[in-house]
Amino acid sequence: MHTKKLLNNHYFCLPKKVHKMIYKLRVILDNEEDIFRDIAIESSDSLEDLHNALVNAFGFDGNEVASFYTCDDNWNQEDEIPLFDTGDVPGEMRIMSDFSIEDLLYEKQTKIIYVYDFLNMWTFLVELAAIEEKQVGVTYPELLFSHGLMPIGENNINFEADDDNLFSEFDDDLDEDDLDMFDGDDSFEDYGFEENWN
Repeated sequence: MHTKKLLNNHYFCLPKKVHKMIYKLRVILDNEEDIFRDIAIESSDSLEDLHNALVNAFGFDGNEVASFYTCDDNWNQEDEIPLFDTGDVPGEMRIMSDFSIEDLLYEKQTKIIYVYDFLNMWTFLVELAAIEEKQVGVTYPELLFSHGLMPIGENNINFEADDDNLFSEFDDDLDEDDLDMFDGDDSFEDYGFEENWN
């Protein structure tokens, strides 16, 4: 049996909630470097709770705006769920505190996108990796595993080219061997997912 919830004029079919479970999430920074965190959190916690857990896990100060986005299996961005209501009509927009994590992540829908700081656009791929029973004596959310450090400074993203030779400033630093690292079709399993869970 499923319930329905309206998000940005779309109805989502949600699984029937039985009892509190623990979601184990892998959260990967969309970056050239291999940077990710494994987090355990109660499925009934809100998206705002998950936002706060991610802010702590990646060492942000929490002073910037952020949003989650629903997505398909190929990480194509769909509906936005912001931290604050920025709509023209107060109360019309659904925000993070309106949704539990299990509303949007469950067995058949395992992916969601998180963006922190719209100036620097830190973008994270959040994937549900396991659903387990709650452990007695454990405080959630819990950081299970941490790999890689966040880059220092701004996340420099160029959306427009000032001239035709966009990459000219990098000519002295990159050659064909350097670019080989981007060849191929890396999959989620390449991050050593299974072996890093506690």
